[in-house]
Amino acid sequence: MRAMSLEQIGSLAVNPEPLKLVEVPEPVPAAEEILIRVATCGVCHTELDEIEGRTPPPRLPVIPGHEVVGYVEEAGSAVKKHKQGDRVGVGWIYSSSGEDDENLSSEFCATGRDANGGYAEYMTVHERYAYPIPEIFSDTEAAPLLCAGGVGYRALMLCGIEDGAPLGLTGFGGSGHLVLQLARHIYPSSEIFVFARSPKERGFALELGARWAGDTEEEPPLKLRAIIDTTPAWRPVLASLRNLRPGGRLVINAIRKEGSDRELLAGLSYEDHLWMEKEIKSVANVTARDIERFLTVAAEIPVKPAVRTFALEDANAALRDLKAGHLRGANVLTIK
Repeated sequence: MRAMSLEQIGSLAVNPEPLKLVEVPEPVPAAEEILIRVATCGVCHTELDEIEGRTPPPRLPVIPGHEVVGYVEEAGSAVKKHKQGDRVGVGWIYSSSGEDDENLSSEFCATGRDANGGYAEYMTVHERYAYPIPEIFSDTEAAPLLCAGGVGYRALMLCGIEDGAPLGLTGFGGSGHLVLQLARHIYPSSEIFVFARSPKERGFALELGARWAGDTEEEPPLKLRAIIDTTPAWRPVLASLRNLRPGGRLVINAIRKEGSDRELLAGLSYEDHLWMEKEIKSVANVTARDIERFLTVAAEIPVKPAVRTFALEDANAALRDLKAGHLRGANVLTIK
């Protein structure tokens, strides 16, 4: 089968073609696993973290990709949840303990990092960690729901807000545009304020119903009860803390932060950024329940993902596009 393989860790600026198109044997499912014929796979910023070494795979080569949509080609002998022909999705969680806090477990394994993922024609996964895709979504639309949507749902729940509380979103890419739609549904009385570098992203946020959209460093019309940060940088963290009301919470939805502006943390001021019982909470991975619940709610709304498609062999171009920023939604690979 064809696959895009990561064989060496390094900066995308130094090596703009980190993935290699290869032919590898089709995987064989174990007793409780399914073999998926991949139709689409979303391109997530976490792939950049893997490639550039911020969350490196434990071994190389590995096939990235953890926003996978496809069809069950074969079911293992002990599989009960899925049958041949079913359409399913796979997210960042490849396997774990199965407990409520499985996202924090030492057993957590990530799709496309700890095990081969969806930048390929086929992949295998345990039946528990494959989810039925609601019919309302096309294969292309469904891909970003598996991570950007699922972990975005977790981040929104970790905000701990009630309907009517003002919410901020810093960064407006694959996850932000889905979380805005989700928040408007779950908290219809809450006004949403978006911080983004690009005028295009800010305009998109206003189209989707944000009350206000400004640059990362701008001050919104009022202080916010919670802010979700999906950026790879540290500057938005300091800006977000300044924009929280007393008792507010900043939820950082990122596997890793890049180090290019880390020195800005030396300017952290206790009285300006943290005093008055402000708090910071990180999002660690995602659980199977998060993805299942999000897919149900997403279909009820229904969420409308904005996507740009690339062929499998153009995965490097999709990653460079993501690295450059200023996306309208999410990039998705289509596998024929």
